[in-house]
Order: sequence, then C-alpha cells, then structure tokens
Amino acid sequence: MALTQGSFQEYDFNRMVVLFTMKNDEVNVACAISTDAMDQLEGSSRTPAAQREQQFLRLRDRIEARAARKFSDVELEGNPPGVILRAIDFRAPLK
Repeated sequence: MALTQGSFQEYDFNRMVVLFTMKNDEVNVACAISTDAMDQLEGSSRTPAAQREQQFLRLRDRIEARAARKFSDVELEGNPPGVILRAIDFRAPLK
C-alpha cells in the first residue's frame, strides 16, 4: 500500500532534521528529512530554525512523494524502521 500524508512532528536542531510521519493504512511511519536536503530543494541556505516548519510545509508534496517512493522500494532505516531523506535522494538520476 502507498503511504499517505501524516503530520509534521518537530525540527530536531541537534540532528539537523525535520521529523514527520506518513501513514501506511492506519499505521504511522516515522520519517525524517535533513535540513540540507530541504535547503537544496528550495535553493536556499541556512534557513533559520524558527522557519523550518514553514519550509517543510512549502516543500511537503515533494518531500512526501520521495518518502513514499523510498518506502515502496523498502529503503528503510533505523529501529523501528522508517524513511530518512537526504539531499542525495533528490538528485537527478545519472544518464
């Protein structure tokens, strides 16, 4: 089953990631995206911590589409297994 939209959780300053969830049917799937990946997606650098939630919401469609693809490809990490997105996940494939 494909993942569906979950919710923003928090910006974790110590890990430099935004934590969010997605839904696999009724089960929450833990997800995270690095701040570097979000800045790269937006073409910005060093977005202030207070603006990370708004940045995530602006980029939400692209972030969640990539998280869903990694989930369907079973590219899970951590315990419990979840989806972690990094800048490399958004690079164009090599031809």
